[in-house]
Amino acid sequence: MKILHLVQPVEGGVARVVVDLVRAQVRTGLRPVVACPSDGPLAARASAAGAEVHEWRAVRNPGPGLAREIAGVRSLIREHRPQVVHAHSAKAGLAGRMAVRGRIPTVFQPHAWSFEAVRGGTASAALKWERFGARWADRVLCVSASERTAGERAGIAARWSVIHNGIDLAHFRPAGPGTRANARAVLGLPDGPPLLVCVGRLSRQKGQDVLLEAWRAMRPGTARLALVGSGPEEARLREAAPAGVLFAGAADDVRPWIHAADAVVLPSRWEGMALAPLEAMACGRPVVMTDVAGAGESLPPGQHAHCLVPPDDPPALAHALTALLSDPSLRTELGLAAQLHARAGFDVRRTAAQVTRLYQELVHPSGTTTRERTER
Repeated sequence: MKILHLVQPVEGGVARVVVDLVRAQVRTGLRPVVACPSDGPLAARASAAGAEVHEWRAVRNPGPGLAREIAGVRSLIREHRPQVVHAHSAKAGLAGRMAVRGRIPTVFQPHAWSFEAVRGGTASAALKWERFGARWADRVLCVSASERTAGERAGIAARWSVIHNGIDLAHFRPAGPGTRANARAVLGLPDGPPLLVCVGRLSRQKGQDVLLEAWRAMRPGTARLALVGSGPEEARLREAAPAGVLFAGAADDVRPWIHAADAVVLPSRWEGMALAPLEAMACGRPVVMTDVAGAGESLPPGQHAHCLVPPDDPPALAHALTALLSDPSLRTELGLAAQLHARAGFDVRRTAAQVTRLYQELVHPSGTTTRERTER
């Protein structure tokens, strides 16, 4: 089965999900083709994972080039004749669904809803499109039940599937007794107070500005903070950061930072289901997250009171971080439970197998054809 993955954006969590999915699909005999812009890390990483990669010229936001981008999708489909089109995130979902319009089984995966990422008239337009465009997706694939619920509450009438994100458990392994010290040595971090690590694109979505505001309210010197990532908000965050906050830049492999950490935080304003907390938990690190889509489903039972805080609430975040960073026994307890939970429930191979079954359902539907179901 040939799958056309149409992708924009080409960095961050969306790119990592696609690469992991491609790698698993190649191992099971599928033929993934990735079409994406060439100006990010996705193209090279997808190729290394075994996909056939082709350039699709598309910017991240809708604009005057949309007609050309749709034509590019149609050209790719004529050339490769995929059995399934899998469009990732809002822009690819827009261009892909408008190009295909139900003629080929189509999966749209939002990776967090576009109307949550913008405000004002842009948010209204994004919501109207998602309501309309759902008719041209044979399945809207959400990575958490809460992401689906958000879509339903917004009035999107779709044929839904929910398949949790997965991670590579062979890569994100628990840290041994000396791993934390070794990781800190490799990263050039001195011994000292507990280290809190935030992994994510420096953007409004990931909420590092909220984290820095919370950090200023905490007692100085009791812990250290490292922001791992790059992005459009970096300059503004650097200006606002208290003294001592480490801006580590983007990392091809975030494992050393996770292993070096005593705890991991992700103060996002919106998500579908974030990967960084799953990766941290699989390595045995406790996490603090904001209560956005996918967060509650990521955590082990019983950890919500310690590890889940409202979004855009610096005092609540500061309180949760202070409690965790000041209690080594609590960190150990939560980290071990998180490790067992993540390794039992978030294997990317399971995710890929569920996605493959979804493809098979769409390519070989029982009863009615894809076009008949789309036209209803």
